[in-house]
Amino acid sequence: MEIILKEDIIGLGYKNEIVNVKNGYGRNYLIPTGKAVIATASAKKVLAENLRQQAHKLAVLKENAEKNAAKFEGVEVVVAAKVSSTGMLYGSVGAAAVAEELAKQGIEVDRKIITMRDAKKVGEYEAVVHFHKEVEVKVPVKVIAENAPEPVAEEKSEEAEAPAAEEAPAETKAEETTEE
Repeated sequence: MEIILKEDIIGLGYKNEIVNVKNGYGRNYLIPTGKAVIATASAKKVLAENLRQQAHKLAVLKENAEKNAAKFEGVEVVVAAKVSSTGMLYGSVGAAAVAEELAKQGIEVDRKIITMRDAKKVGEYEAVVHFHKEVEVKVPVKVIAENAPEPVAEEKSEEAEAPAAEEAPAETKAEETTEE
């Protein structure tokens, strides 16, 4: 069944897009709730005329979406969760948790425009934020154990050990030259 969407439905399509869905989904859910209309020839003509008239407004919406997407450059989300001894999470980390962490970083995003496969293990994942039909941002999500040490601290300790190791050979060379 061909329908015209009246609003964005993540996983299906965007507003004013013509999509094919199963008959039951269209007739029993999308059309009665006002989220779509049947794509008849006359409805398609009306849609084309509306899109032609709204071209400028759509360009502004896309520009705003691109500005919002620019805020996400270099953003990485780290979510601390309770973990069992086998590395499995108690529960899962999904779009709502990502939205909360982004809010803590000062970036307000509706959780409904974020799609992410639920994370059930510690590791690295990817969340996609859908701002516009043509503007999507991929945000890296790192799930860590709540009681695990910070990886940043480990990197600093390794850097501190490296200069000490470099100084040791220099001292032995100095001792060798004095013995001669």
